[in-house]
Amino acid sequence: MQAGSVRVKTLLILRVVPLLRERVRSVPVWFPLVLAAGLLLGDQLLKAWALSNLQQGAPAIPVIPGILDWVLTFNTGAAWSMFSGSAVPLAVVRLLVGLGILVYLTLRPQTRFLSLVLSLIAAGAIGNAIDGLRFGKVTDMIHAPFLSAITRALGQGDFPIFNLADMCVVLGTLLLLLASFRRDPHTR
Repeated sequence: MQAGSVRVKTLLILRVVPLLRERVRSVPVWFPLVLAAGLLLGDQLLKAWALSNLQQGAPAIPVIPGILDWVLTFNTGAAWSMFSGSAVPLAVVRLLVGLGILVYLTLRPQTRFLSLVLSLIAAGAIGNAIDGLRFGKVTDMIHAPFLSAITRALGQGDFPIFNLADMCVVLGTLLLLLASFRRDPHTR
């Protein structure tokens, strides 16, 4: 075999391998849309259940004592009541961010991991946007007493009551942040 032939084959392999890796690692275009829709449905169903079965100002209903309670409350701002009274402007921004992420994932399919975390963030943003646009406030119902114990020990008061959409945004963001510290083995 000639050196020129080996060099051409090596160059072809070096060009094809990254393409194959990306094709194998990316997900179908519909995956982020279906995942976000499922999470969004779960969020809206849980909020509807809370509105039907819980009363604002009522004592907490323990689900797992010391870990998880049901408590109905409403938020017209963002986490820790930041931007209180701005539910509609925040809802518009959340909706644009959530839809923007889904459009991006549709036009530029990503790896499974990135599709998952961005779909979580998109679903959470859209879920809270729906509440803000429909009711002028976001429905929250999940209370984690152990998190309140931590925030009180740090002198920050009770941990906010939250919902499934909030969990999606926080989990997606944390996973994205953690992944940013991981070295890509293909860049060595």
